[in-house]
Amino acid sequence: MEFSFNTIKSAIENVLLKEKGSKFLSFAFPLNDENDIKKYLYKIREEHPKATHHCYAFRYGINGENYRANDDGEPSGSAGLPIYNQLLAHEITNVLVIVVRYYGGTKLGVSGLVKTYKESAKLALDEAEIITKELESDLEIHFEFHQQNQIFTLLNKFDGKIMDFLTDEKCTIKARIKTSLKENISEQLSEMQHISFEFL
Repeated sequence: MEFSFNTIKSAIENVLLKEKGSKFLSFAFPLNDENDIKKYLYKIREEHPKATHHCYAFRYGINGENYRANDDGEPSGSAGLPIYNQLLAHEITNVLVIVVRYYGGTKLGVSGLVKTYKESAKLALDEAEIITKELESDLEIHFEFHQQNQIFTLLNKFDGKIMDFLTDEKCTIKARIKTSLKENISEQLSEMQHISFEFL
């Protein structure tokens, strides 16, 4: 099973390409969840209300299993697909690429559009820093107050990030760990007494 994926570190905006009077502006956004897609599309449409087309493609999921390519009124397959193919070529996922076109009066033809949308998407992605992200899982642990040092030591050993810590008669910690370490930490927690835990 894969526990990591490649994506872009941060957003790239307003990369300009001119072709026969038309202006193409490309944008690339890293996606933390699927709601980001709508959010960024809305943002770009708001910023460029007079653009002729807002074409885009995204890949989402560890193997890019959720994806979409949208031509936004350009001839079928001439815009969204060339953008999507750049996401494949760069081997990245959890990324949305939008290319905004301001029509300049000269038609480019389907092959011209394919070439230009591909080039626009490529320019934005070439500017982006590609990073590898580890898949993470959320873990909730319930334990006795006197066991907290033990729990903190264990989480530290597994590079766990503590998201929340509640102390009462029983303590609860919510932590985030790399999914690849799930089995190892589960084994060690199972061996401890008076502790219950679950992955959320």
